[in-house]
Amino acid sequence: MAKGRLIARINWPGTAVLVFVALAWEAIVRSGLLDYEYLPAPSAIARGWGELAREGLLASDIAHTLSAVAIGWTAAMVLGVSLGFLLGLSATARRYSLASIEILRPMPGVAFAPVALLLFGFSLKTEMVVTILPVLWPVLVNTMGGVTSVHQRLHDVGRTFRLSRRDTILRIVLPAAMPPIVAGARIGLGLALVLAVIAEMVGNPAGLGYGIVREQQALRPDLMFAYIVTVGLIGIALNAGMLALAEALLPSFRQLRGEP
Repeated sequence: MAKGRLIARINWPGTAVLVFVALAWEAIVRSGLLDYEYLPAPSAIARGWGELAREGLLASDIAHTLSAVAIGWTAAMVLGVSLGFLLGLSATARRYSLASIEILRPMPGVAFAPVALLLFGFSLKTEMVVTILPVLWPVLVNTMGGVTSVHQRLHDVGRTFRLSRRDTILRIVLPAAMPPIVAGARIGLGLALVLAVIAEMVGNPAGLGYGIVREQQALRPDLMFAYIVTVGLIGIALNAGMLALAEALLPSFRQLRGEP
């Protein structure tokens, strides 16, 4: 049953397009229509991926990037949800904070890389600075929006049952605000992967991002593209995992997405 649901959820038309693009890319490169010295065919990329896997480089780089994503996303979730609830429940806090948030939110995370490098050097701490700050904003804003959009009648229900403020938040506000919180978490998870890879390219010589740069400098485009494909596959896996978690936390999530 679970296997059937998994197969049914696969985007077969989109998968077919990807397969067609890969086959066309292979044919064009092999025929010489695209004669770029550093544009490998998909078959060469696959062989490079196998080479990296046999040497153990790919596994260690994936482990580093995933650990950075997990730490950065978790920290951003804790901060974002906590601050989102604070701002959502307090009009005074919103009045004094929204201007600062609107100034900081558009700033790209990479802009903090030089500052982080000066403070922490080439380290995981630099990667965290570049990752956490941009991921924080969609989580915070979605949480705040979810809390402020809870209907006043639900608060009236809490007062009718004489719930404490803590119980009102846990039993009424939090469940009602979960859909936007989950949406912010999903956006943040994708951002965390992108920013972790960028941080590894510019500020921390480790992980998949550094692997891309390392193989580019070594003039091994097959290995460079293998790393890029790996990042894409991880992104797909993380998104699928986040959707599964959302459906577990919110039974109505499939209906919210327009699925039967």
